[in-house]
Amino acid sequence: MRGMEGMAMAPPRAPATQHKMATMMHMSFFWGDRAVVLFPGWPGDRGAGAYVLCLLFVLALAALTEALALLSRRLARRGGVGEPTASASAALLLAAVHGGRMGLAYLVMLAVMSFNVGVLLAAVAGHGLGFLLARSKVRTGAARGNGNGNGASPELCGVPQSNGSKP
Repeated sequence: MRGMEGMAMAPPRAPATQHKMATMMHMSFFWGDRAVVLFPGWPGDRGAGAYVLCLLFVLALAALTEALALLSRRLARRGGVGEPTASASAALLLAAVHGGRMGLAYLVMLAVMSFNVGVLLAAVAGHGLGFLLARSKVRTGAARGNGNGNGASPELCGVPQSNGSKP
């Protein structure tokens, strides 16, 4: 074309593989059902039903994290991990449970980093529910056979059992 030799070409467009952020990333807490949690576009603009499903998923992840903490403690107590005669299979199983628990804990942390108040409340409620169901079972002293009568099982509440001597 005549007369266009001196004109610069327009910069190339961005490739089609780069996606445009449809929603704004929040850097402060907000309340609403249009959040992106863990995966791109989930639950996003799919409505309140998908948002409630997302909250239940985060709640279940947090509760499962607490249940795996109890499993880890029971395996350590039963399997003799930490003793000089600990078997390699018991140590490997304990390490796998610990790795799974940490993976779930990081997923819950990443979900909370969506800065959605509903997700934060679901995570806190899930940790509380998981603790209640897994580690804070209240039993009478007579049922445990120790006769101390305090009604709470200290080892299930995360408190190590004392050897009977008082400081």
